[in-house]
Amino acid sequence: MKFGMFSMGFSIFSIMFIVVFIMIIVSFAVMIVKNISTWNKNNHSPKLDVSAKVVSKRINVVHHKHANAEDITGGYGYHTTSNTLYYVTFEFTSGDRMEFHINGAEYGLLKEGDTGNLCFQGTRYLSFERDK
Repeated sequence: MKFGMFSMGFSIFSIMFIVVFIMIIVSFAVMIVKNISTWNKNNHSPKLDVSAKVVSKRINVVHHKHANAEDITGGYGYHTTSNTLYYVTFEFTSGDRMEFHINGAEYGLLKEGDTGNLCFQGTRYLSFERDK
C-alpha cells in the first residue's frame, strides 16, 4: 500500500515539475515576443521632433544577489550587483506626457523644468535638445 502512495506522490511531483517547467518556458517566450513586438513597432513608427518640457525624473535600482563558490574557509558567501535604470517624463504642449528610459549620461544632463525639442520614435527616446 505504501508503495502505491509513493508512486502516486512521485507522479504528482513529476506532473507539477513539468507544469512549472512549461510555465517558465511560456513566460520567457511571451517576454521575447513582447520585446520583439515593441522593437518592431518602434522601428515602424515615425521619428517625431516636438517641443517638450522635463516634468520629472526617476531612477530604479535593481539589486541582484549572487552566491559565491565555496571559499577557503569552507563557507559560502554572497555578493551583490546592482543595475540602475533612468527614466524621464516629458510633457508636450498639448498636455500629454510620456516617460522614456534613457542612459545615465543623458539623465545627468537634464533637470526638471528644462524645455526644448524632444526627438523620439514610438516608445524609444532618441534625444533632447535644450532651448538656449
